[in-house]
Amino acid sequence: MRTSGKAAALITVLLTALAACTSTPPHPVVTSPVAQSSTPAVPAPSQIVIGVDDIGGGYNPHNLADQSTITTALAQMMLPSVFRPDEQGEYRLDTTLMRSAEVTSTEPFTVTYLIRPDASWSDGAPIAVEDFVYLADSMRDQPGAVQPAGYRLISNIQPSEGGKGVQVTFSQPYPGWKTLFSNLLPQHLLKDAPGGWQSALQDSFPAYGGPFSIKTRDNARGEIILERNERYWDKPAAVDQIVLRRSDAAGLAGALRSGNDQFVISRTDGSGLNQFQALGPAVRLQTVASPRLAEVLLRPANGPLVDDRVREAVSAIVDRGKLIDEGADGGPSAGLRADAQVLAPSRPGYAPTVPAGYGVPDPAKAERLLTEAGYVKEAGIWRKDGKALTLVVASPGQQEPYAGMAKELSTELVAAGVQVNRLNPQPRDLFANLLALPVSQGSTTPTGNTGAVGVDIAVVPVPAGGDPATVLASTFGCRPGQSTPSANVAVIPANPAAICDESLQKAIEEALTGATPLPEALTELEPKLWAQHIAIPLFQLADTLATGQGISGLTAGPPMLGPFGEAVNWTRIGR
Repeated sequence: MRTSGKAAALITVLLTALAACTSTPPHPVVTSPVAQSSTPAVPAPSQIVIGVDDIGGGYNPHNLADQSTITTALAQMMLPSVFRPDEQGEYRLDTTLMRSAEVTSTEPFTVTYLIRPDASWSDGAPIAVEDFVYLADSMRDQPGAVQPAGYRLISNIQPSEGGKGVQVTFSQPYPGWKTLFSNLLPQHLLKDAPGGWQSALQDSFPAYGGPFSIKTRDNARGEIILERNERYWDKPAAVDQIVLRRSDAAGLAGALRSGNDQFVISRTDGSGLNQFQALGPAVRLQTVASPRLAEVLLRPANGPLVDDRVREAVSAIVDRGKLIDEGADGGPSAGLRADAQVLAPSRPGYAPTVPAGYGVPDPAKAERLLTEAGYVKEAGIWRKDGKALTLVVASPGQQEPYAGMAKELSTELVAAGVQVNRLNPQPRDLFANLLALPVSQGSTTPTGNTGAVGVDIAVVPVPAGGDPATVLASTFGCRPGQSTPSANVAVIPANPAAICDESLQKAIEEALTGATPLPEALTELEPKLWAQHIAIPLFQLADTLATGQGISGLTAGPPMLGPFGEAVNWTRIGR
């Protein structure tokens, strides 16, 4: 019994020692309810930031008043098109929207379009025949439309396949038909909208039919944020967001230097170009010609310029070189001087046609012509029947380069003894109202009970992209069935220049319909258009594309459209 007691005591001592050498187990961890419900941080969206001059409203790509780099960019990223130009400028069917589009009859000329069944606006409404009809009707009937001549040839549009088929019949053959129905608009949201066509896309887009949509637009901060359109039926955008950020020249260059902007597209002057060049080889610079020419229009519309002699005299006063220097200001447009009436300098086949000595001031010629027109110079002012020769000079708001050139032009006219009233109406008011006042040949006052002031000289952008025969007909041609205005018949001008000349119309129509090759038509028309002294082309608008770091897939894009058509493929790198 003693032995057993000693053994028990020994075992107790050993167990106590063993326990003393063993680590104390940790207390159980109690998980809090907050920790249980939290989720991992959401990664920041991939962004590409683009520096621009402006983000201002007016985004309808079919309105002359809204023409700008930002409008072209947004339209390419958010609106559907039947055809799009490739890198060589050839129009290719956009299969993200279309199944097919082809000429199905030549008598009458008919094009049949088939839209993809899954193509729809971001609100779920299908992209269909109604959108084609809405655009065609608006382009034909509304003033201030961009290149309406092709749409004016459409005689009928018929639906098929539940609205996904569109049969378009033309009154005449139209070789440029592939340029129609670009940047379709949502008819179901715009047809009854307040303000109608003229207010369409004034501040934003009511629906989208492309790979991007607008997340926010902050005019005060100068920023538009686009995000991937989750309702888009085709290839999704590779990047989550695209940010368009406004800044001045110094700010744009600084944002490229710091890497905050991946690229910049800007209408630079000489100083701004120098700031980009100072960034060195890390930034690639390219000139991107725009589909617009800066022009001076001497309008034969209800005023002194109806008289050919007065118009030619004013043309002899204008110093074209000074206007070009003022507007281009050492930027990329300085190398795109427009010395032809129809073809833009960046177009294949462009060649100067300007007559020798044109645009160089000739005071003696101006005085002779004004005297022949019945004017007398008294105390330095040209007068007729006791009234001073007074011209209204207008430009779209304070937009540059037009406002600066209008000021320079006014200075030249006043120095030559011509009185000037200078207007800076809002762009939509200028193109849709003032330049669309009914005109009648031989009248010296605005026609119709409008109470508006007629515009004699407009310093404005003139569209120069797309089909060149359509450019010709839209810029200088009459409306279908319109004859030269007479003193007894008032008509809405067919174009901002208010020109409709029966002696030119046949050649213009033959070029538009393909009856005469365009080069042959221009050989005949260019000298006659210069002799009209109605359109004084200055230069082609152009931007500088400055590409920094952090972006892949960016190119200069198709001619006169820029890089935004391929934005769906851009990716952010090196973050």
